[in-house]
Amino acid sequence: MRPIAAILLACLAAPALAAPSPLTVPSKLEPAWQAKTRALFKQVIEIPTVHNRGEVPKMAALLADQLKAAGWSDADIQIKPYEALPGDKTAALIARWRADKPTKKPILILGHMDVVEAKRSDWTFDPFVFREEGGYFLGRGSSDMKNGIVATTMAVIKLRESGFKPDRDIILFFTGDEETMGNGAKLGASEWRSLTDAEFGLNADGGCAGYNRDGRPLNCAISMAEKTFQTYFFTTHNPGGHSSRPRPDNAIYELADALKALQAHRFQPMMNEVSRAYFEARAKQEGNNSLGNAIRAWLANPNDGAAADAVEANDLEVGHTRTRCVATMLEGGHADNALPQTAKATVNCRIFPGVDTQTVQAELQQLAGPKVQVTMDPSFLGQSSPASPLRPDVVNAVTKAITFIHGPKMEIIPILATGASDGSFFRAKGMPVYDVDGSWGISPDDERAHGLDERVPVRAMYDDVVHWEIVLKELAGR
Repeated sequence: MRPIAAILLACLAAPALAAPSPLTVPSKLEPAWQAKTRALFKQVIEIPTVHNRGEVPKMAALLADQLKAAGWSDADIQIKPYEALPGDKTAALIARWRADKPTKKPILILGHMDVVEAKRSDWTFDPFVFREEGGYFLGRGSSDMKNGIVATTMAVIKLRESGFKPDRDIILFFTGDEETMGNGAKLGASEWRSLTDAEFGLNADGGCAGYNRDGRPLNCAISMAEKTFQTYFFTTHNPGGHSSRPRPDNAIYELADALKALQAHRFQPMMNEVSRAYFEARAKQEGNNSLGNAIRAWLANPNDGAAADAVEANDLEVGHTRTRCVATMLEGGHADNALPQTAKATVNCRIFPGVDTQTVQAELQQLAGPKVQVTMDPSFLGQSSPASPLRPDVVNAVTKAITFIHGPKMEIIPILATGASDGSFFRAKGMPVYDVDGSWGISPDDERAHGLDERVPVRAMYDDVVHWEIVLKELAGR
């Protein structure tokens, strides 16, 4: 097999010139389907599918009704209830579009219906009220990842209503706890495997494409590997006492010292076949500017920590050169007039493929020092998974979709995903998975997943339906 870089870089075009804002370019999705897509998107955004609210089954039922109205039989749609955590009821949706005479193994389309919590007091507007303004759809889940759920659902409905006859089964598998425990994906890759088994998976939770602020196409990144998600706890203990008589040691200060050490720490830079191919493409895109030169220096010497730091100083490249860990939550003390007896920080790590979670724990412990205990979150042990092998049929299908929607100047490149997704559980069980969603943003301004005032361009939402329609035609057509 040719190296990943050689195959994918054959798809690359010359650097693009400045272009009009993609927000002003009309979508290729027909107006009637735009209206249907917008209506469903509004409905799912306004269902708060957040941990512990019990709303995921409602969204699953809504999607099931959409599919049934388009011709799916009750026998081919299953809503599987399960628990994300004890007492936290959620559900997965599994829907199969059966081929009349299948000639190949099925395709599995993955996504998740749950979203991260959003507080009204933090947002400019109610995060669970759908909005359209300034060329964007806004609301929690608009980019992570109710856009992908709606796009894949509308694409299969549109294909079916057009009379398309797939030559292999197409299976939709949407989980309800990807943002917390990932139990749906674990079940889907194991106990429910008879319902989800496929030749490969296409993940709507990541992928391409992107634009620069000036409207120039950036790239379409097909994720073939992802980091391991693992949370650790930094904990300090102290006898405490009265706040009028401060001790020389203090649980909060000791924890703060460990967190400042974490902030300054950089893990060893690492590179695998996927990330090397990605950076070879990015170096060509960037040319002789400072980022391009830093990338080339790091490619020449993957142990060059200074070059890797320079690469990650760019907000597009954070997390691509190594394991990264960051403090995300704090708790400590018990009264304003008492010395703290304990202080605790939650530290979330995204670990480079092939690195063991216990190895990272040992490095964090050494960094934090003997006064801080570093433990792994026992409720979720990260799922390490191998990179998926390159499939030229997937690359070709995505290339056709991207070229149709964005033109030939949108580059197709591989990427190691810095986040984690349901795909890791299937990769770990031997099923290749590729993140190939077709929505896009004007990076980095639109990178608001898990953040405030989350949004997706209106055109990107509509383009995503067309993208999936083309990809599925290419991969499941006769």
